[in-house]
Order: sequence, then structure tokens, then C-alpha cells
Amino acid sequence: MSLPHIAISVGDLNGVGIEIALKSHKEILQICKPIYCINSCMLKQVSKLLNVKIPKSFELSEVDGIFEIKAGEVSLESGEYSYESFMRAIELCETKKAEALVTMPIHKEAWMMAGLEFVGHTDLLRKYFKQDAIMMLGCEKMFVALYTEHIPIKDVPSTIELQKLVKFFLDLHKSIGDKKVAVLGLNPHAGDNGVLGDEEREIEKAIEIVNSEIGKELFVGTIVPDIAFTPHFRENYNYFVAMYHDQGLAPLKALYFDESINVSLNLPIIRTSVDHGTAFDIAYKNKAKTLSYINAVKSAIGFI
Repeated sequence: MSLPHIAISVGDLNGVGIEIALKSHKEILQICKPIYCINSCMLKQVSKLLNVKIPKSFELSEVDGIFEIKAGEVSLESGEYSYESFMRAIELCETKKAEALVTMPIHKEAWMMAGLEFVGHTDLLRKYFKQDAIMMLGCEKMFVALYTEHIPIKDVPSTIELQKLVKFFLDLHKSIGDKKVAVLGLNPHAGDNGVLGDEEREIEKAIEIVNSEIGKELFVGTIVPDIAFTPHFRENYNYFVAMYHDQGLAPLKALYFDESINVSLNLPIIRTSVDHGTAFDIAYKNKAKTLSYINAVKSAIGFI
């Protein structure tokens, strides 16, 4: 069997993404044919900064643009280049030159400096494909899908609407199949029967509608957030829905930071990513860990 082609967007070149790609290249070659979205000029800079030779098997899809890499700095140029690399990776998937794409981390402030209106990869994919992409993060031991992502906490309660919840749960089910999913409440004690908030009533109505529609009791909730990630509870559930970003990702990263990945569900292409940032503090110091990236590539292949 021929190995799948995987497009790799290199992320912010002032960060650790390209170092991780180079460190992992030999191992990744055993399971796929990676295509790195970067040009040879920028790669020469990387080679010099890391003091490593670029392997002959390091296949490139050239991305226009040249700028000076400044390790650990936020810059307009690096933000713009990471965007162009990502768009080239999407193009490779759309034209069937790659079966999936894996993204290295971008820096949101650098994107903002470059005049980009997106708050991240998932937001861009959602707007580009005009579909409700779902952000799910985790590893084999635990996956967390986020009902809301990068919005202020004060805005989360107003998003708890019945039809939005129903659509989210149905889209998630379509993406992951017949997995049991624990749905967290929004409030402490999952609202305590309305004493601490009544958003849980809408969430529970949505769960009832969705379970009825799919004909199975797959969505369970609302679960009290402070017990959902305890060892006893996780014995019975691998999949969780968190109502907001930190509710799900703080426990996930406390438990499985190095091995977790990010996957965008409910899209016409397959996209996975590392579950960490640009790590500017260790950029070009040969300290970056590779496990999350390797797992992201393996997961992308698994979704093909």
C-alpha cells in the first residue's frame, strides 16, 4: 500500500513548529509522505539557526515570502507567512495532492498584526468552508469537544440556545460515530436545579432531542463540571463536551498536555494539529517536544 500524502503547514517560523517538523521527519516518513508548506529560502534560515542539515527527502510546496526569522518574537511577517503556509496546505487537500493536513502552531497576535480577521485555524476553516467546524482536543484516553471556543466567558451564557446545541451535538455525533459523550453543565454544580443558573435546562432539552433523533442514549448530562474529569468518571467516558474553552482544556492539559492533539471536525477536509502554542521561550533551542505532532499526524492518517 502507498503511504498517504499529508500537507504540513509550518506555523509561526519564529516559534518551535519547524524545529519539531525537522526532529520528527525520519519517524513521520515511516507512516506518510509529508509535504512541508515552506520555501527553500526560509528553510535555509531555519537550517542555520538550528545548525541542522535539511534532509533530501524533505519535500516542499513552495510558499511565497521571505523575511528574517527572529526567534521568540511576535511579528507581522511571521504571522503573514504562517497564514500563507496554512492556505497552501488547504489548497493541497482541495486539489487532492494531499489526503489531510496537519498544522503547527500560529501566534494569534501575529495574525492580528498581519491584518487577519481570524482568531485561529478553526475559525478560518469555518469561514473558508462555510461550515460549522467543531474543535475537539485530546488523545486516546480523553477527547474534549468545545461548544464555544475563543470568546470571553461573559458571552458564553448567551450562546446556550436549544437549536444551536442540537445542531452541535448532531454534528459531533456525525463526526465521531456512536461514542458515548458526557456533556458538562455551564454552572457550578450544573446549576443545582436552577439555584445557580438555568442554562442546564436548555442543554438537557437538547440532549433529549438528539438522543431521540439518533435512537440511542449516547449523550449524557448535564454533568457537574468539577467531577467530570475525575478518574472514576473517566473510566466510563472518553468523550466530553465542554461549554467553554478553559472548562475543558484546563483539565485536559493538566492530564495529557504532551500527547494531546487538536482536530477540526465537520469539514470537507481532514485537519489535525498539535495541542500547544508557539513556545517562543524555547524557539530554536532544540528543546521542543515532538509527541503531540507525531500523534497529530497519526490521527490525521486515522481519519483518512
